[in-house]
Amino acid sequence: HFGYPDEWFPSVSATIGDRYPGRNVFQLLIALTCPTRLLLHALWYVLLSRATPTRAKALFGVGFLRTITCGGWVYVTSSDDHDVHDVMMIAYMLLTLPYMIMLLKSGDKSPFTHNSKELAANRSRRKWVFLMFFGSIPPMIYFFINHKVHRIAGAYTSYAFFEWALIVFDVMFDSLAMVEFKALDLAVLPGKPEEQRE
Repeated sequence: HFGYPDEWFPSVSATIGDRYPGRNVFQLLIALTCPTRLLLHALWYVLLSRATPTRAKALFGVGFLRTITCGGWVYVTSSDDHDVHDVMMIAYMLLTLPYMIMLLKSGDKSPFTHNSKELAANRSRRKWVFLMFFGSIPPMIYFFINHKVHRIAGAYTSYAFFEWALIVFDVMFDSLAMVEFKALDLAVLPGKPEEQRE
């Protein structure tokens, strides 16, 4: 509803754009992150499956669905189909709650045997990121309503800050897994030559 100087910071959607090439470049970059995100879920499953197999399966399932819904709102923009975009975005946010809670509780019964001080500090950091993520949602909704419904100048810029913050907190939360993943001992080894297998 307003342009510069009232609105001066772009939202994620405005940054991506609705047309080629900007939108497609962004979508390609998101596609490239998908295998990494699925690997993250697989590593959590491997790490937690011995101590808590039910939690490991639930976490993998929620994480997988969350990845699918992320693709839903990234590849179907609000200009393509506003309802589908919004439903996928809301589903992503709703799935983020159990996903993050399960990871917050992952240290309760787990195979972690390395530095307990480091693990405790990491759990504390994860709790703070969790609180910042969900603490950003109410003001983001408030400024979005002010922009969309009440058409208040500057509301879209404020909304954009919180939208970008959610992405940063989401990535921060997953990046903290590196501390727990020190408990994994993964190796890719060459197989035996055919003649030695017989």
